[in-house]
Amino acid sequence: MKYCRCVQYRSSIRVCEAQKKILRALGLRKLGKSKMLPICPSVLGMVHKVKHLVRMELC
Repeated sequence: MKYCRCVQYRSSIRVCEAQKKILRALGLRKLGKSKMLPICPSVLGMVHKVKHLVRMELC
């Protein structure tokens, strides 16, 4: 299974509650934190919804 590294690089202070919940579901809680996530349609959909807050790097 392929993985990607998601890094939160922007704050979630002025975003709607749904996007905050998506960040928590991805395991990102603070700026600069990263998480290794499997590449699957559900994860890619969540990353797409918060693409202005996170960076995705393929591993």
